[in-house]
Amino acid sequence: MDCWIFAFNPLERYMAHYKHIFDAWEEGGVRGIVVGRMFFMQDDGTTVPAFHQDPKAYEALGLEPPAETPRDRAKEKALGLMLDDAAARGWHIMVFDSGTPAHVQSLVNTYPQVNGVIIDGPGENHYELAWHHGGELFEIRDGERGLFSSLGFDLERLQRGIDHLNERFHNLTPDLVRYHAPGGMLAGLNLFDINEDALYWLRARQEKSLKSWQQARADLDKVDRYVELGGIPRITSFSSLTGQNYQQMPPYFDYIFPKHYYWHRGFDGMYGTVQRWVQKFVEWNPSLNEEDAFALVQSLFGLELPGVNSLYDLEMGFPDEFFSELVYSETRRALDAIQDDDKTIFWVSTGRFPHAGDPMTARDLEGILQATKDAGGKHFLFHPDPDPSPGEWSVISRFCGNPWRQSREGYWPPAATKPDEYTR
Repeated sequence: MDCWIFAFNPLERYMAHYKHIFDAWEEGGVRGIVVGRMFFMQDDGTTVPAFHQDPKAYEALGLEPPAETPRDRAKEKALGLMLDDAAARGWHIMVFDSGTPAHVQSLVNTYPQVNGVIIDGPGENHYELAWHHGGELFEIRDGERGLFSSLGFDLERLQRGIDHLNERFHNLTPDLVRYHAPGGMLAGLNLFDINEDALYWLRARQEKSLKSWQQARADLDKVDRYVELGGIPRITSFSSLTGQNYQQMPPYFDYIFPKHYYWHRGFDGMYGTVQRWVQKFVEWNPSLNEEDAFALVQSLFGLELPGVNSLYDLEMGFPDEFFSELVYSETRRALDAIQDDDKTIFWVSTGRFPHAGDPMTARDLEGILQATKDAGGKHFLFHPDPDPSPGEWSVISRFCGNPWRQSREGYWPPAATKPDEYTR
């Protein structure tokens, strides 16, 4: 498989030793990097932007340049040298940063080595059942009202759709669940009482996502050279609720990075998300048991977690079938929808505390990558959290290049403790 890797903050840990790190990454099969977010750490704990807003970029677009902000020119130069080295290796370089046309123009003026920018969660609508990590499903946030109105949607009708579904989600009974949940899409419409106002709200969410992609591409087209656009959508099972229709994304994105996020707890991981939905269904509907709540999740998302029939089962980790069946299916669905294997790069994260979640092991990473490969995935990006562990690097290098050989004087992943450094 072809491997990219995410070099994220603090950028200084890479800038100081990039030749040593990049030599090892190249040996291990890395062929592309994503850099960002674009700021530098200062000695006093504050940050400064990794590039200045170029007044000429603003003037060319007929805009007033923003006020000057503090800069660290020495670090800008160091980052430029690091990107020169990556480009000389033939690596593809994307930046985890986006913004107005003048902002992106300033970025590529400072770092011409950059091929493109990446948006995290492009157009994503909230998909957690109750408030979690910044929002909840049954709400229209203040910043969204103007956008929905500009798209021609009736805000009062949207609210009626939200209120109708919210009411239904609080009034589910065992007989409703056990009769309708196994019955497919038509039964699901009855189970959740999907009426015209609810459908109107769901369609509006997808239209809002689509509009944001169109705007992002149009903004980049105002830059004086072609800048590639990447997007990191929620994995396929959740994408219908987030509004991120994979079949609609390819015209606007040069690269689509489906999130292979599976950890428990924290935020964004599949196990943790399913746990929260199950807990809320039972909290809102005390007559339901956990099995009923899992049936509701399956009816909504098509998700059947192998070996999981209770919340406690989620504590037992990931059986082999989780990877060979579920990760395989998520991968295949993404590839079938996007229909361009080289445009599809699976965004993989495991690690010690992935998004504040429970640790995932090197075995879990191997399971994700093997299932992705078996399903036809050709490319993945590894998002370390906060750094790749020696075990994770062993797995990645085995899949992508020459397997890493641990040695005292050789490469060690950043922040990993070598055996002779332990306190005696």
